[in-house]
Amino acid sequence: MPAHKRFRQGQILKVLAAEPVASQDELRRQLIHLGLRVTQATLSRDLRELHLVKTTEGYKPLSSAAVKESPVVSRLARAVNSFLLDIRPAQNMLVLKTPPGGAQPLAAAVDSERWKEVAGTLAGDDTVLIITPSMKARASVQKRIEEMVGE
Repeated sequence: MPAHKRFRQGQILKVLAAEPVASQDELRRQLIHLGLRVTQATLSRDLRELHLVKTTEGYKPLSSAAVKESPVVSRLARAVNSFLLDIRPAQNMLVLKTPPGGAQPLAAAVDSERWKEVAGTLAGDDTVLIITPSMKARASVQKRIEEMVGE
């Protein structure tokens, strides 16, 4: 996923986490206020990709029970596609950005894979730090995570 799309979708989640938004037009205006020009079609596609639905309280995540996913998709692939907004390499580490509250489930999913290249993870509210023993290991982990986007 292109960086600008991840950023835009991250901003959408940030706006929706801050306050209820009743319509796409209201959301579009708030994004314009943040300096992001977006068409209605793009916004509609972003909302669908983020599994957000319009409710009486504004846009909310579709309940996980209602999301139909193939059982062969790994827990990590689901977490990557649900929470990963950006991935930034830093020497032998990866910094994964998520919406608020998304770091813990993403880090837990990374840990559950028990990859030999991962020395450990740290999770805050919206950031996961993956520590690897070398830059080569970091590149391998990064490639594996990036390949999961869209699974």
